[in-house]
Amino acid sequence: MKKHLIKVVLSCAVVMGGFSSCKNSSSSKNVSRATGWKINAKEGGFQYNSDFKEQETPPGTVFVEGGTFTKGKVQDDIMHDWNNTPTQQHVQSFYMDETEVTNVMYLEYLDYLKEVYPPDNPNYANIYKGALPDTLVWRNRLGFNETMTNNYLRHPAYAEYPVVGVNWVQATQYAEWRTDRVNEVMLEREGYLAEDSKYKVLNGEIEGTFSTEAYLNNPESVYGGEIDSLQGKQKKDSINAFAKRSSGIIMPAYRLPTETEWEYAAQALVGTREYNNYRGRKKYPWEGDYTRNGQRVGRGDQLANFKQGKGDYGGIAGWSDDGADITGEVKSYKPNDFGLYDMAGNVNEWVADVYRPIVDDEISDFNYFRGNVFMKKAIGEDGKVEILRDEIVYDTLPNGKIVAINLPGEIKEVPVTEEETYLRTNFDKSDNRGFRDGDPGSSRFFSRFSDEEDNQKMYDAPKHSVERNEEGELVRQYDESNFRTSLINNEVRVYKGGSWRDRAYWLDPAQRRYLPQYMATDDIGFRCAMSRVGSKSRTKKTVRHKKAR
Repeated sequence: MKKHLIKVVLSCAVVMGGFSSCKNSSSSKNVSRATGWKINAKEGGFQYNSDFKEQETPPGTVFVEGGTFTKGKVQDDIMHDWNNTPTQQHVQSFYMDETEVTNVMYLEYLDYLKEVYPPDNPNYANIYKGALPDTLVWRNRLGFNETMTNNYLRHPAYAEYPVVGVNWVQATQYAEWRTDRVNEVMLEREGYLAEDSKYKVLNGEIEGTFSTEAYLNNPESVYGGEIDSLQGKQKKDSINAFAKRSSGIIMPAYRLPTETEWEYAAQALVGTREYNNYRGRKKYPWEGDYTRNGQRVGRGDQLANFKQGKGDYGGIAGWSDDGADITGEVKSYKPNDFGLYDMAGNVNEWVADVYRPIVDDEISDFNYFRGNVFMKKAIGEDGKVEILRDEIVYDTLPNGKIVAINLPGEIKEVPVTEEETYLRTNFDKSDNRGFRDGDPGSSRFFSRFSDEEDNQKMYDAPKHSVERNEEGELVRQYDESNFRTSLINNEVRVYKGGSWRDRAYWLDPAQRRYLPQYMATDDIGFRCAMSRVGSKSRTKKTVRHKKAR
């Protein structure tokens, strides 16, 4: 018995002499519970943000706590689309813009592109031009809308109106740009970048810009390799000269919300107490089955901006009017229980998903999303990620519009290869947009079908092509085949929410329509989302801890 006691005492003595006390090794947040080594030591070693509390709410967004809901329409189906059969889904917590992206928000983006990538520079000419909204969407063969064509985007009177004429590709590129600008601000605030570094780019003092992914993977490459001259107070500490993901400062990317996220956020069941609503019977983002306010204050007022009948876009002028004949200023109506404005009416909104009438909940009922294209960072011969400096990749959309796929200073990405997915069970190829959408590949007897790729597709949409000849002229080739069976392909995206042009039928959060991702209209806008990292809910975690005490 005494021998065993002596061994225990000696063991503790070794730990106390080599690292720290046994008590401290388990209680101090700056001492590793795995090794007993110090964390964040001045001498070096493992550096980690042990003081991180929770993700900061991104600019312009509100927190949407995740949960379970019934996705898919369970109300009217007068169109007999049968494209949204109710399914039970679970959504993780995320953040979403409290309003649609407005004209003034989008103009800030355009101004940045124009300053940093001057259109008069032949290398940059199509960056700014490709981001411009299509203002001609307002034109009508038998209507006078030239006022909106000329003024809607830029006139201050429409500053807080939702931007329209933006296609899906442009919306996703705006979200990528916004990610970099917000993270730039965060790094300045925390001392990793000198104050007002971002303005030196705008003023032309620095050639090159900031890219979040480039900074995380090769920080010396950002700002055209001149980041040393822009580092802040953290440079004094060589250990923490650059922020990392483990620093907890870099925010996740802004992006378009998935269809599941958007529908969940629009329903806002968080404020509902009726059982039927939890079972998917809530018709609008607000309580009740009517579009007019039934409360004592404001009784009879419309709760959204939508078309009320043929030739009736706002009602009779005066007390019964909804306040808008086209789009309306954001925040003109009450928000839903998540604090989100205009989740019904005003403008439809792009979501991230590729459209399919089939929702395969047998494969996934957690964060459902159709549209995954898995990419990886390209690695150069030197073993470092490839930074696209002067090389700009452009894409010519089917309608002839040229857009920049990447901006200078970003990381080159390439598809995941079959060698990298070998023996994986969760995915086996890079492009999964058409996975289990009803094609032969969805069948358990897939091997009985032809191996030719064209025969494995269910949706046989027309294949138009647009190319440029040697003179730079567009050559459009229309698909004139008589054997096409569908308009659906992997470039067709979902939009939701109803708009100023739509009847109340489309205000149901579960309604869904689709449009090619390169097209734009005068009634489709967008808002951004961002994933939440860490705990599902701040408040519930705190309440549980208090109850436990």
